[in-house]
Amino acid sequence: MNTSGGDLTSKRCKPCEGGVAPLSPSEILAKLSQLEAWQCSEQVIHKTYKFDNYFQTMAFVNATAWISHRENHHPDLLVGYNQCQVKYTTHAINGLSENDFICAAKLDKLFTI
Repeated sequence: MNTSGGDLTSKRCKPCEGGVAPLSPSEILAKLSQLEAWQCSEQVIHKTYKFDNYFQTMAFVNATAWISHRENHHPDLLVGYNQCQVKYTTHAINGLSENDFICAAKLDKLFTI
C-alpha cells in the first residue's frame, strides 16, 4: 500500500460534466490500493479521520475546504467533536472518477507534512 497517495497527489482534478463512464471495479481497487484506509461502498469512497479535539477537527475541515475549492471537487462531510467522515463520489457520472481518489490522496497527505 502506498500511504502517500503516490502520483495521485501530484495530479489535478479534471472537470467532469458527465458523458464518461465511472471507474470499473478493477480500476477502483487499483486506486484504493494507493490510499491509506479508505473504503468503498456503493460507488462512494469514504474514511473517518479522528482527532484529539474540536480545534484539530475544524482545522482539518478548513484544510479540506481549501483543497476542495482548489480542485473544484467537493466531498460530503459529517463533522463531530473529534472526527470527520469524508465521502467522495462524482455525482455527474453517478460513480467514482479519478478526481475522487486525487482528493482523497491529498487529504491523506495533510498528515505527512
